[in-house]
Amino acid sequence: MARVYRISEFAERIGRSASTVRRWEAEGRIAARRTSTGQRYFDESDVLAVLAPGFARDDRKVIVYCRVSSAGQREDLASQRAAMEMFCLARGLAVDEWVSEIGGGMDLLRPKLIDIMSRVKAGQVSTLVVAHEDRLARFGFDYLAHEAEAAGCEVLVANQESLSPQEEMVADLLAIVHTFSYRLDGLHRYAKSMKTDDLIGR
Repeated sequence: MARVYRISEFAERIGRSASTVRRWEAEGRIAARRTSTGQRYFDESDVLAVLAPGFARDDRKVIVYCRVSSAGQREDLASQRAAMEMFCLARGLAVDEWVSEIGGGMDLLRPKLIDIMSRVKAGQVSTLVVAHEDRLARFGFDYLAHEAEAAGCEVLVANQESLSPQEEMVADLLAIVHTFSYRLDGLHRYAKSMKTDDLIGR
């Protein structure tokens, strides 16, 4: 009996995401078969058709984004990329572009991240791959993922926490404490100033 694939299995077989397969079907590039109960499936002939040289491929890019916080972590960056190469190879995911950046996870204005998100919103990226959520952003990952998905881009997380250095989290938490301490100090000085103004006004 011929091998049949559900959408997720078919996507893995051809090295694309399930969302890409669904979009191709909606655009008429491929046509799913259906069982007697109405369930969609694909078979090996569909796999061969997609992998054939003449198939009208998605011209949007698959991008892998790797990040560390400091220049002193360049070895960690190299390890992160090597691990992601293995991850993408295991999934049969064809990567078009590798992006590496040095910058804090709290900073959402990192130049390369901004460039990627601009291209995502412009519909130029089909899949954005990261090792762990905090490689994209320490806070705000859900929002970035939502914006990407709204633009038809899948954010694929390998979920390799070992590639998220613990010292980065400590540094980010200290930065948060410092920021709030500075703001609290400013509020205290503001409150003291207001009380002085009130006394002078009397």
